[in-house]
Amino acid sequence: MRRSKYGYLLLALLVTTGLAGTITSTSLTSKERKFAAIHLRDSKIQVMESLKDLSETQLEFKPAPDKWSIKECAFHIAMSEANFWHMIDAALKQPANPPKRSEIKFTDEQVIRMVEDCCEKFKTKEFLEPKNTSFKTLEEALEQFKSLRAEHIKYMKRTTEDLRNHVVQLPIGWVDCYQVCLFMAAHSNNHKLQIQEIRAGSNFPSR
Repeated sequence: MRRSKYGYLLLALLVTTGLAGTITSTSLTSKERKFAAIHLRDSKIQVMESLKDLSETQLEFKPAPDKWSIKECAFHIAMSEANFWHMIDAALKQPANPPKRSEIKFTDEQVIRMVEDCCEKFKTKEFLEPKNTSFKTLEEALEQFKSLRAEHIKYMKRTTEDLRNHVVQLPIGWVDCYQVCLFMAAHSNNHKLQIQEIRAGSNFPSR
């Protein structure tokens, strides 16, 4: 009887705090949520650091005619942030497809390493090319990037959605929606490295 009383009290507490029924066996673990949130946060900080103290001449400089400028890299990062999230949102609106998990060939860590490695080159989809941006200024692009990334970090800290059993196809192959979040963070890091490479070039303008 005493154990039953404590059980009812616990259930009442869960209902009152809104936690009853929110955590399921298909939810991410707290470790997974923390890992993704930290990766999203740290990559945002590093992108913003790579863009500090640059003149307009430096932002517009291209290391070669067929290469992006630093400003174009920033535009692409901001455009891609929205695109990745649209992909996740669209996938989660569809039924889970756990049988597709057998198509996933990469661990979470491998996804991050593969995307962050600048030696791995993937053709950018045309609609994500900087030339097709709607941004008028770098400040506008960065404001959108920071705002969206803050929302995505908050989401990853709290979500109980079944990201693991919603599987989508990216240029690297099949991944689950949790891995798309990691891909998004690693993608911005990839272009942060590109920005750092431009800045370190021997012909980069001094001011």
